[in-house]
Formats: sequence, C-alpha cells, structure tokens
Amino acid sequence: MRTDEAATFGLQALGWLAGNDTLFPVFMGSTGAGIDDVRARAQEPEFLGSVLDFLLMDDQWVLEFSSFVNVQPEAVLTARRALPGGEQVEWT
Repeated sequence: MRTDEAATFGLQALGWLAGNDTLFPVFMGSTGAGIDDVRARAQEPEFLGSVLDFLLMDDQWVLEFSSFVNVQPEAVLTARRALPGGEQVEWT
C-alpha cells in the first residue's frame, strides 16, 4: 500500500471514529488530542498513523471498522505499516 493510500485509509478511520459517540472520546482521551488538534492534524500522515495505532489496540474495533469500509481486517495493519512510524519491527 502506498503512503497516500494509507493516509486516505487513516482518514476514513478517523471519520469512523468521529462518528462513534462511545469510542471517539476514548480516542481523544488516550491520545490527549482535542477537537482542534484533530481538525488541524487530520491530513498529517503521522497523526493518521496514531489513529490506526488506536484502532489496532482492540480486535473488535478493527473488525467493526473494516466491516464499515468493506475491507479485510488485515488492511488496517497494512495501512499502518505504510505510514510514518509503522515500519515492521524485527526483534531478532
């Protein structure tokens, strides 16, 4: 996945989160972002990476989002890896 495609995917995830009255406040609380931060940084690949990082914390969130956008759940991780800071880490 190219970076621009991953950023678009991250923006979709942000839109999905913003429409979720239960989960969006959890996202904002865990990231420390305010609504003005979200608006100002919504186009930044680094911020969109943090959106996908948040989703990846819970399998159910991944499943719900991927169902919403009609993609395989693995696409969330693929998109995350294409954004800054998401490179696959090799521990060996």
